[in-house]
Amino acid sequence: MYDIIIIGAGPAGMTAAIYARRALKKVLVLEATAYGGQIINTPEIDNYPVAPHISGFDFSTKLYNQAVELEAEFVFEKVIKINDKKSLKEVITSENKYEAKSVIIATGSDNRKLGIKNEVELVGKGVSYCATCDGNFYRGMDVAVVGGGNTAVEDALYLSNIANKVYLIRRKDKLRADSIEVDKLQKKKNIEFIYNASISNLIGKEKLEKIEVKTNEDTILLEISAIFIAIGRVPATENIKDLIETDEYGYIESNENCHTNIPGVFAAGDIRKKDLRQLVTATSDGAIAATEAIKYLNTNCK
Repeated sequence: MYDIIIIGAGPAGMTAAIYARRALKKVLVLEATAYGGQIINTPEIDNYPVAPHISGFDFSTKLYNQAVELEAEFVFEKVIKINDKKSLKEVITSENKYEAKSVIIATGSDNRKLGIKNEVELVGKGVSYCATCDGNFYRGMDVAVVGGGNTAVEDALYLSNIANKVYLIRRKDKLRADSIEVDKLQKKKNIEFIYNASISNLIGKEKLEKIEVKTNEDTILLEISAIFIAIGRVPATENIKDLIETDEYGYIESNENCHTNIPGVFAAGDIRKKDLRQLVTATSDGAIAATEAIKYLNTNCK
């Protein structure tokens, strides 16, 4: 029997493990693949306080080692179900069954992919899913943004202030972002809109060099240094929707203290419904969720 089972070994989950172990709670971290989450593939983190210019791998490894040093237990198994048995929570993986007095869900979300050739191979080499994370690396260059919602428009606005030129590529004939943001975008002189278009190829070996864009009339090649894909995210909640309340997109509904609709079950990081999904907010969520879980244990599980 564990005090806290943490599902997910990304920055939120590992931060939660550190806080929980510092409170001397018995902690198990379950992770389907490898520790680190999405950030482990980021070549350089430049927006985390006190730790600029650190790679995602180094950041994740330091976090993992800190949790291990505090004797948090890590098991690499995929969670397929959570059962609420009131005084205890049952977590079922593809291989085993575990019990805990409380659970923190920190499974994160994944960027929706274009699903085309070279996309995965060129991540960090010109392909990015986060303009605020990676835009600075392409200052003064030509870049592209793919998408038509608020995130894509906000990314294009952000990049227009640092890039030489921004192509905004949308598969339909208009943007679906808020009109106020679209108005701001249309006033920018270094943004070119390409409607009714899709990306058919990413060209480059060591780094992105060109993209192939198919429109209703033609196929064009754009020479750019980076493409920022903003076509949505996919939260990893497919195995818990029957227990935990989520919004229409699948993100967990929780309050600012990371409480879910189930007492003793908390949510942290990108899995939560919230406005800003960044490394700093993930670690913040991890600290809050662990602190709230500790309060729950001390009050309800004496």
